[in-house]
Amino acid sequence: MDTFRNRGFTLIELVVVITILGILAAFAVPKFIALDGQARVATVQGLAGSVRSAASLARGLSMATGATASVSMEGATVNLVNSYPDSSLTGIAAALNLSPGDFTFAPGATAATGPATWTKVGASTPANCVVNYTPPATAGAAPVINAVTGGC
Repeated sequence: MDTFRNRGFTLIELVVVITILGILAAFAVPKFIALDGQARVATVQGLAGSVRSAASLARGLSMATGATASVSMEGATVNLVNSYPDSSLTGIAAALNLSPGDFTFAPGATAATGPATWTKVGASTPANCVVNYTPPATAGAAPVINAVTGGC
Protein backbone atom coordinates (compact mmCIF):
# COMPACT_ATOMS: atom_id res chain seq x y z
CA MET A 1 0.00 0.00 0.00
CA ASP A 2 1.28 3.45 -0.90
CA THR A 3 1.49 5.77 2.14
CA PHE A 4 2.85 8.75 0.23
CA ARG A 5 0.82 11.93 0.92
CA ASN A 6 1.24 15.32 -0.71
CA ARG A 7 1.61 18.15 1.74
CA GLY A 8 2.04 21.88 1.12
CA PHE A 9 2.13 23.85 -2.10
CA THR A 10 4.15 23.36 -5.23
CA LEU A 11 6.83 25.83 -6.15
CA ILE A 12 4.78 27.12 -9.09
CA GLU A 13 1.78 27.83 -6.84
CA LEU A 14 3.97 29.78 -4.42
CA VAL A 15 5.54 31.82 -7.23
CA VAL A 16 2.10 32.69 -8.67
CA VAL A 17 0.79 33.81 -5.26
CA ILE A 18 3.90 35.90 -4.55
CA THR A 19 3.65 37.50 -8.01
CA ILE A 20 0.00 38.40 -7.46
CA LEU A 21 0.81 39.89 -4.03
CA GLY A 22 3.65 41.89 -5.57
CA ILE A 23 1.36 43.33 -8.24
CA LEU A 24 -1.27 44.26 -5.66
CA ALA A 25 1.39 45.88 -3.46
CA ALA A 26 2.71 47.90 -6.38
CA PHE A 27 -0.72 49.50 -6.78
CA ALA A 28 -1.56 49.82 -3.08
CA VAL A 29 1.68 51.29 -1.65
CA PRO A 30 1.50 54.64 -3.52
CA LYS A 31 -2.08 55.10 -2.31
CA PHE A 32 -1.03 54.57 1.31
CA ILE A 33 1.97 56.87 0.96
CA ALA A 34 -0.30 59.72 -0.16
CA LEU A 35 -2.61 59.24 2.82
CA ASP A 36 -0.26 60.86 5.35
CA GLY A 37 -0.27 64.16 3.45
CA GLN A 38 -4.04 64.03 3.07
CA ALA A 39 -4.38 63.36 6.80
CA ARG A 40 -2.25 66.42 7.63
CA VAL A 41 -4.35 68.59 5.29
CA ALA A 42 -7.55 67.33 6.94
CA THR A 43 -6.09 67.99 10.40
CA VAL A 44 -5.18 71.58 9.48
CA GLN A 45 -8.61 72.20 7.96
CA GLY A 46 -10.23 70.70 11.06
CA LEU A 47 -8.22 73.03 13.29
CA ALA A 48 -9.30 76.01 11.18
CA GLY A 49 -12.92 75.00 11.78
CA SER A 50 -12.26 74.66 15.50
CA VAL A 51 -10.69 78.13 15.61
CA ARG A 52 -13.76 79.57 13.83
CA SER A 53 -16.03 77.84 16.35
CA ALA A 54 -14.01 79.01 19.37
CA ALA A 55 -13.99 82.59 18.09
CA SER A 56 -17.75 82.48 17.46
CA LEU A 57 -18.45 81.00 20.88
CA ALA A 58 -16.38 83.70 22.56
CA ARG A 59 -18.21 86.36 20.52
CA GLY A 60 -21.58 84.89 21.48
CA LEU A 61 -20.60 84.77 25.15
CA SER A 62 -19.39 88.36 24.92
CA MET A 63 -22.71 89.45 23.43
CA ALA A 64 -24.74 87.46 25.96
CA THR A 65 -22.89 88.79 29.02
CA GLY A 66 -22.14 92.29 27.73
CA ALA A 67 -18.42 91.78 28.46
CA THR A 68 -16.04 93.57 26.13
CA ALA A 69 -12.61 93.02 27.71
CA SER A 70 -12.71 89.32 28.60
CA VAL A 71 -15.01 86.34 29.08
CA SER A 72 -14.66 83.09 30.99
CA MET A 73 -14.79 79.91 28.92
CA GLU A 74 -14.48 76.56 30.72
CA GLY A 75 -12.77 78.27 33.63
CA ALA A 76 -10.20 80.07 31.48
CA THR A 77 -10.21 83.84 31.02
CA VAL A 78 -10.27 84.72 27.32
CA ASN A 79 -9.10 88.25 26.46
CA LEU A 80 -11.14 90.00 23.79
CA VAL A 81 -10.53 92.67 21.18
CA ASN A 82 -13.58 94.02 19.33
CA SER A 83 -15.67 91.27 21.01
CA TYR A 84 -13.54 88.43 19.57
CA PRO A 85 -10.55 86.67 21.19
CA ASP A 86 -7.23 88.42 20.73
CA SER A 87 -4.26 86.58 19.21
CA SER A 88 -2.46 85.79 22.47
CA LEU A 89 -2.13 82.72 24.69
CA THR A 90 -4.89 84.17 26.86
CA GLY A 91 -7.02 84.98 23.82
CA ILE A 92 -7.77 82.59 20.99
CA ALA A 93 -5.46 79.89 22.39
CA ALA A 94 -7.39 79.90 25.68
CA ALA A 95 -10.73 79.86 23.84
CA LEU A 96 -9.59 76.95 21.69
CA ASN A 97 -8.09 74.99 24.59
CA LEU A 98 -6.08 72.77 22.23
CA SER A 99 -4.02 69.99 23.78
CA PRO A 100 -0.34 70.17 22.79
CA GLY A 101 1.22 67.69 20.41
CA ASP A 102 -0.07 68.06 16.85
CA PHE A 103 0.51 71.81 16.49
CA THR A 104 2.89 74.44 17.76
CA PHE A 105 1.33 77.81 18.63
CA ALA A 106 2.93 81.19 18.00
CA PRO A 107 0.95 84.14 19.39
CA GLY A 108 0.64 87.33 17.41
CA ALA A 109 3.27 90.06 17.67
CA THR A 110 0.63 92.17 19.38
CA ALA A 111 -2.52 90.69 20.86
CA ALA A 112 -4.80 93.13 19.08
CA THR A 113 -3.41 92.79 15.57
CA GLY A 114 -2.06 89.20 15.44
CA PRO A 115 -1.82 87.01 13.58
CA ALA A 116 -1.64 83.95 15.79
CA THR A 117 -0.32 80.87 14.01
CA TRP A 118 -0.63 77.13 14.60
CA THR A 119 1.95 75.09 12.68
CA LYS A 120 1.42 71.38 12.00
CA VAL A 121 4.12 69.20 13.54
CA GLY A 122 5.64 66.79 11.02
CA ALA A 123 4.71 68.72 7.87
CA SER A 124 7.10 68.56 4.94
CA THR A 125 7.13 72.38 4.73
CA PRO A 126 5.94 73.60 8.15
CA ALA A 127 5.64 77.24 7.08
CA ASN A 128 3.05 76.18 4.49
CA CYS A 129 1.01 73.91 6.76
CA VAL A 130 -0.54 76.38 9.19
CA VAL A 131 -3.71 77.98 10.50
CA ASN A 132 -3.62 81.76 10.95
CA TYR A 133 -5.98 83.80 13.14
CA THR A 134 -6.13 87.58 12.93
CA PRO A 135 -8.56 89.34 15.29
CA PRO A 136 -10.90 91.93 13.80
CA ALA A 137 -9.36 95.37 13.32
CA THR A 138 -12.61 97.24 13.96
CA ALA A 139 -15.77 96.71 15.97
CA GLY A 140 -18.39 94.80 14.01
CA ALA A 141 -15.83 93.10 11.76
CA ALA A 142 -15.07 89.40 11.87
CA PRO A 143 -11.68 87.79 12.49
CA VAL A 144 -9.69 86.44 9.54
CA ILE A 145 -9.02 82.70 9.82
CA ASN A 146 -7.26 80.87 7.04
CA ALA A 147 -5.67 77.48 6.57
CA VAL A 148 -2.56 77.13 4.43
CA THR A 149 -2.14 73.50 3.33
CA GLY A 150 0.35 73.74 0.45
CA GLY A 151 3.22 72.25 2.49
CA CYS A 152 1.40 69.52 4.35
